[in-house]
Amino acid sequence: MDDQKTILIIDDEPDTLTYFVSLLEDNGYNTITAENGDEGIAKMNLMLPDLVTLDITMPEMSGVKFYRTLRENDKWKSIPIIIITGISDDFKNFISSRKQVPAPEGYLSKPIDEDELLNLVKKLTS
Repeated sequence: MDDQKTILIIDDEPDTLTYFVSLLEDNGYNTITAENGDEGIAKMNLMLPDLVTLDITMPEMSGVKFYRTLRENDKWKSIPIIIITGISDDFKNFISSRKQVPAPEGYLSKPIDEDELLNLVKKLTS
């Protein structure tokens, strides 16, 4: 299956990474993981994923900074991003109202609904 999509999962919680990797790989996706924004950028420089899931509250480079970096880079700005965070819906309004960067293609609150995540990933990668 050469048309297998690759998802870059960025989250600083090992349990969350493991969970997302299992969920996505069980549903036919390749996954790459990063524990923070800096590591995420390093992985992006090695290969272009079809989609990124991004936690917002992380050490090193925050999710917001990573998001902005991706959106300001011509090579990366067309890659869809799903923000997955435990932060309230106020944050969704905040990130969606930033003038410098477009709103994310997807936004989910933790704990996530598996079907909602899988449907969004499928929609954004097909």
